Amino acid sequence: MPELCRFLGIVITMYWDDHPPPHFHARHGDDHAQFDLDGTMMEGWLRRPQRRAVTAWAQAHHEQLVACWEHASQSQDPGTIEPPT
Repeated sequence: MPELCRFLGIVITMYWDDHPPPHFHARHGDDHAQFDLDGTMMEGWLRRPQRRAVTAWAQAHHEQLVACWEHASQSQDPGTIEPPT
């Protein structure tokens, strides 16, 4: 599972050839959640500060996440996205 980004102890990943709808995974410690590409949590659980950080990051990088999903859905390397500064 390719790692797209890592920040504040949160690891953002996206599976190759994953099922729709387009989404990514966020992990922080033992917590894990799936988010749509707009940053809305679909399932799982993250503590509120991490959930807010992931949502803000996804909203700031929406176009890049769409491109990553397109690559990953074709079993290509989705690439990486810069962490927030």
